[in-house]
This record gives sequence, structure tokens and C-alpha cells, in this order.
Amino acid sequence: MEKIPMTAAGYAMLQVELKERTSVERPRIVEAISEARAHGDLSENAEYHAAKEAQSHNEGRIAELEDKLSRAEIIDVSKLSGTTVKFGATVTLIDEDTEEEKKYMIVGDVEADVKQGKISISSPIARALIGKTIGDSVEVAAPGGARSYEIENVQFL
Repeated sequence: MEKIPMTAAGYAMLQVELKERTSVERPRIVEAISEARAHGDLSENAEYHAAKEAQSHNEGRIAELEDKLSRAEIIDVSKLSGTTVKFGATVTLIDEDTEEEKKYMIVGDVEADVKQGKISISSPIARALIGKTIGDSVEVAAPGGARSYEIENVQFL
């Protein structure tokens, strides 16, 4: 089985979602199914079919979460250091065209959230940054065209 790299925070986030789905969502859906069953004819009961579909979706997500958690390789970012970009690094970049500063943390696929400044290890920017050091210039082939960045800082928070 292939391990899935993630930070401790990403692992905890998945655990919280799994607990929510098993202890809150599952019983709520079972209750909705039994309530819909009480209405009679199941073949034309939209509430019943909607509840069964919600149950299927929830059980699928529970299985997916359990799989990811079982294959998780938790990387303790606080024990990492250096000036080379690697998993868990928070990288400060300067756009060489606009002089705009951007800050990204490189995390696992399951915890990536660009709005929070967390990019996936498999994203084009992260792949271009891995192995580079402070002062290096990086060319990133992005969907909107090629961009050039200079690595200003590398931190492990």
C-alpha cells in the first residue's frame, strides 16, 4: 500500500471528519430512513430514496477516510529544518514579474487548501519548488501560463 504523506494537523482534520460522519451523520441518516419507511410504499417514496442516497454517500466517504487514515504517513514538520524546500516547508516566494509576495505551505493532497496558503505536494508549484533553496529562481508551468518566482525564505513551522 502506498503511504499518504500528511502533517499532524491534516491527520487530525480527517479524524474529526470521520468521527462526525460515524457518530452524528450515520445515526441521523438511519433515523431518516426509518422515518421515511413509516410513510408506506417505498417505490414512490422520494424521502426514502434521498435518505438511502445520503447513506450511500456517507458510507463511501467513511470508507475513503478510513483508508486514508490507515495509509497516513505523518510527518512532524516541527522536527524539520534547513533552507531546502521539502514537504512541510512554508515557502515565501516573490513573483519576478509583479514583485508580489506569496507564502505557501507544502502539505499532503488531502489537506491542500489554496485559500489557507496550503498547496499539495503534487501541485505544479510544489513540484517545481521541491529541492530548491533560498535565492533560487523557479519557473512554474501554471494553467494561466509560465510564472517565475524567487524563493525568499523557507521555514518549518
